[in-house]
Amino acid sequence: MGLFDDEFYSTKVSKRTGKSIGRVRFSRKKFWPKTVSTSGSSSLSMLQVAIISSVISAVVSVGIFALVAMPGDAQTAFSGTSLRTAQGDPYERIITAGDKVRPAVVSIVSHREIDGSRIEDAALGSGVIFKIEGDTAYIMTNHHVVDSGDNLEAVTVDGVSKEAKLIGKDRISDVAVLSIDSKGINTTVEIGDSKQIRRGETVLAIGNPLGLGGTMTSGIVSYTNRMIPVSINQDGVYDWEQNVIQTDAAINEGNSGGALINMQGELIGINTMKIADMGVEGLGFAIPTEDVMKIVTDLMEDGQVSRPFLGVYTIDLSSSYAPLDEEQRKELKLPDSVEEGALVLESSGPAGEAGLKLNDVIVEFDGEPIQSTMDVRKYLYDKKKIGDEMVISYYRDGKLQEATVKLTDKPVE
Repeated sequence: MGLFDDEFYSTKVSKRTGKSIGRVRFSRKKFWPKTVSTSGSSSLSMLQVAIISSVISAVVSVGIFALVAMPGDAQTAFSGTSLRTAQGDPYERIITAGDKVRPAVVSIVSHREIDGSRIEDAALGSGVIFKIEGDTAYIMTNHHVVDSGDNLEAVTVDGVSKEAKLIGKDRISDVAVLSIDSKGINTTVEIGDSKQIRRGETVLAIGNPLGLGGTMTSGIVSYTNRMIPVSINQDGVYDWEQNVIQTDAAINEGNSGGALINMQGELIGINTMKIADMGVEGLGFAIPTEDVMKIVTDLMEDGQVSRPFLGVYTIDLSSSYAPLDEEQRKELKLPDSVEEGALVLESSGPAGEAGLKLNDVIVEFDGEPIQSTMDVRKYLYDKKKIGDEMVISYYRDGKLQEATVKLTDKPVE
């Protein structure tokens, strides 16, 4: 009978042999006999109505089948109307995009050495080749991928291992740049515009999860600009916010530093983290290329990212990790209305020169409220430059005071 069997074909409609799929011929003479006039008016018998309904159903059904099943270049027409050509296989787009970028994604192994002897792999991650210049190829990855090892190695998609040299790294943005010998490397990633991505857009994650190099997973953009609090020094206290792309593409240990790409095979983000907890699935994050490339440019030029330096080490006044007891709060002599701010534990550099010291509570920068250590960093890094002056409002022994500081470059650690 065919694909549709009796569901769409009437047993009263004789089927012609040799007809092509997507086109059905009917004889008007056979299926639309002249009606018989009764009492001066025209009417159709129940049998005729059934036959006409069956014919219409068959035409519509076969037309729909042709639209879905015919090849992309085929044209299906009925009643003089041309149907749209079927679009290309979406899975082919995934394959094409992945094949375009995969050669530019490498595995990164960060080895730890003690007294010249390699003892263990300190970190396993991924990287993306973004530039070839002469006999050198440059790789972008995450800071946390390369931070714990002394000896870096990049493994290409062909399995070739190359010694990697650190060009620069930045803990705040979690971005690092490496260089390797470019021999045998012919592919660099095309940088896409992360500002143009949309929720629901299909994306691919390519990297080295659990040491399985060249792995590709797919998903969608779950959210375009998600602000995630992070603890830079891993002490459990959030002291920075990272702007990230949220995706449900599978990201596992080792994917860090790898590529998040769109269906044009363009890099839109560097995979950086996931939320791994009981009952949590599909929460992965990537740093947008808009942010990554700014940091990469600084690292390529100077080996570091220059940011204004104040010179205070603080904790949140209302920290849930180290809450002040009643006795400690009495020692600060703070007004009851002051519930949030950044409590100074150590002062140096511009802050030390301006007279800030232990137990001062910072509440404002240039008249803008400062409620936490995160606010301190975000104000400095987002709104100030090296050499700018800034007015600090703070409480000492219960009294509100001000100090003006001139911000400097952070000393080399």
